[in-house]
Amino acid sequence: MCMPDSTCVFRPSLDPSQIADLRLAASQMSGPTRRAVEAEMPLKYCGGNPLRAETLFGWGRHTVARGLAERRTGLMCLGAPAACSGRTRWEDLYPQVADALRQLADAQAQQAPTCRTRVTDTRLTAQAALQALRAQGYREAPLPSPSPIAVVLKRMGFRWRQVVKAKPHKKLTETDASFDNSKKKMTKPCPQGASNAGALLAKRP
Repeated sequence: MCMPDSTCVFRPSLDPSQIADLRLAASQMSGPTRRAVEAEMPLKYCGGNPLRAETLFGWGRHTVARGLAERRTGLMCLGAPAACSGRTRWEDLYPQVADALRQLADAQAQQAPTCRTRVTDTRLTAQAALQALRAQGYREAPLPSPSPIAVVLKRMGFRWRQVVKAKPHKKLTETDASFDNSKKKMTKPCPQGASNAGALLAKRP
């Protein structure tokens, strides 16, 4: 009689070189991608048993079990560092103030003439944005210094750039001279011989 699956003796259908290649490939991955591979191989060669996968491939059975659960449910597991670490962005902490800042930047924004980038030019500086937010009645507590405000504007898709007004093109001396020459040629009188020939042709019946 066979014991439970975790203790049954099994013969792997992979060569040692193939097992080494799979271990090497998995070692080059990380996170959900690695767990997906470590779950797919046990399903194919170990009957979906994490203990067999640990014995055959040397992978942790808990990691394999987590990968199998992700594959079965379609949900990705997040560890404590990925779920709880990191600093929350200012616009996520104060969405109302962030919306007001975005409206201020939009009011003084101008799309780049080339339209090759999604970044919008704005004349609103970080210091002017802080003054405008204070004028709207926002407290000092949620308002950062000018440098973080500039970073937030950049994340929103704005960059400060002084808008230059369009200037008329200068007239070139060569262009004016060419126009004068063309006018002189158009107003130049016809030769006397040509006019007499035209008169003779007009007198013929």
